[in-house]
Amino acid sequence: MVTKPPALKTGDTIGIVTLGSPLAAEQIDLGIDILQKMGYKIVVGDYVYAANGFLSAGPRERASDLMKMFENPEVNMILSTRGGVGVEGILPYLDFSTISRNPKILSGYSDITILQNVLVEYANLLSFQSLMLLDFDKDIPQYNLDQFFSATSVREVPWQIENPPEILKTSLVPGNVSGMLIGGNLTSFIGTLGTPYEVDTTGRILILEETHEPANTFYRYMTHLAMARKLDDCVGIIMGECTGCEAAYGKTYDDIIQEFLVPLGKPLMTNVATAHGTYKAAIPLGATVNLNTYSNTITVMESVVLDSVI
Repeated sequence: MVTKPPALKTGDTIGIVTLGSPLAAEQIDLGIDILQKMGYKIVVGDYVYAANGFLSAGPRERASDLMKMFENPEVNMILSTRGGVGVEGILPYLDFSTISRNPKILSGYSDITILQNVLVEYANLLSFQSLMLLDFDKDIPQYNLDQFFSATSVREVPWQIENPPEILKTSLVPGNVSGMLIGGNLTSFIGTLGTPYEVDTTGRILILEETHEPANTFYRYMTHLAMARKLDDCVGIIMGECTGCEAAYGKTYDDIIQEFLVPLGKPLMTNVATAHGTYKAAIPLGATVNLNTYSNTITVMESVVLDSVI
């Protein structure tokens, strides 16, 4: 069983880090201002505002910022400014023993899911594919806030991962399976294959989503996953949205799912609102979930945070 972090409560301290690509200073300041007005204290990493091309800073510097947040007893949650690229570069410089001894809520998506899957494997720590600092702006949907703050606070179990009412989840292959939930952004997931940080899908439920990749690239990535036996080893598959993903050669994202994933015969659900989509369900990576495509439900079977000491 994975380690669960203490729940977040109003007045707690959120540590801000930039682990991949840089974010504009005005966006960082806006997100921090919104969180402070919600009643949270903020600690900013040394390299949060840094920018060096498509990376914020070097991998050692970004890793150092993250480790300082785990080591700081005042910090209750770690929030990345954005994903982008380059998160895999920090992995060799992390102290997973220290992280496992100091479990904290970590939230993000996109390239941050590289780190989140590795934390499950190397630090036995559950984290959340959920909001990043860039999402805290004046137009943030209430659904996203509700998902984020309910998932990171103490709640009864079991509980279901729900889309907004107007966005329907679609079950394409019938089945009822339970297992640890792992995955995240497809491009980022592919990047770990053949490395020491490759994600084990054996007996687990795989959730994937993508953004701004054409259908032929999506097909290439799915073929790569299949050849690496990641689709053979998992027990069920959940597909999120592919935001901004254009058709290619007359084929769409949904066509590739129908032609590539449905024939596998594993329980398969699609159109789950999360990550790069406008609406972002909070997904607890590392938690045990039940995927029931007969009832079209995803049910979290265990608590994902611990009661905080007040």
